[in-house]
Amino acid sequence: MQIVIIGSGNVAYHMAKAFSLNSIPLTQIFGRNSEELKKISEELNVPYSTKHLEDADLYIICVSDHSVENVSRMITKKNCLVAHTSGSLPMEILSGEYRKSSFYPLQTFSKSKALDYEKIPFFIETENEQDQQLLFDLASKISDNVMESSHEKRKYIHLTAVFACNFVNHLFARAKEVSDSQEIPFDYFLPLIDETVKKIHEIEPKAAQTGPAVRNDVRVLELHEQLLKGESLEIYKTMNHSIQKMYEL
Repeated sequence: MQIVIIGSGNVAYHMAKAFSLNSIPLTQIFGRNSEELKKISEELNVPYSTKHLEDADLYIICVSDHSVENVSRMITKKNCLVAHTSGSLPMEILSGEYRKSSFYPLQTFSKSKALDYEKIPFFIETENEQDQQLLFDLASKISDNVMESSHEKRKYIHLTAVFACNFVNHLFARAKEVSDSQEIPFDYFLPLIDETVKKIHEIEPKAAQTGPAVRNDVRVLELHEQLLKGESLEIYKTMNHSIQKMYEL
């Protein structure tokens, strides 16, 4: 089967690398950023192009959500399968006379960070059972965790991921702003962060909650509010209010 990955960003890189590590041949990596494509091509020994899109049986679109529809129009072949990797878009966003699908890897991707692809869940949606089996078989060569998911379900998977990953990472960034303001190395907090994440592998997140809000420690909450200003203060108040509402304090 001839496979082309479209894109040159984080998701495209990791999909290409996952395929390569699992001996799944790629016909081409296609995109606009020649510099990034060249880096991927040289690392993984895969042909790339910014101009000519090769003929393929399967095209996997790994671009930002707002670009998926326009990119999908570049695929003019009719007898092929096209998949996007978005968690929030329906497969119907793909604009062409080909067979449509989604191939969603649930993970945060950065080119500089190595990943264990076997642990990444893949969520598959297709128009027919034959294509579903094809993508299941393909994803199963990469991951031990592959399942079917409708767009309706995938929207909630993506929403959960935003809370569990993007929002949490933003709080890390805000925390580092506070530590940096007092010249406290952020590395000091990494054992705490690591233990917080490890804990929820064994304990429900709600049961694992600690801190002044869940204790309703008004003195500490007021002290912290005096140390903050602007958006960080608003985030602090909002988070504590949410914690207290969850525990009905």
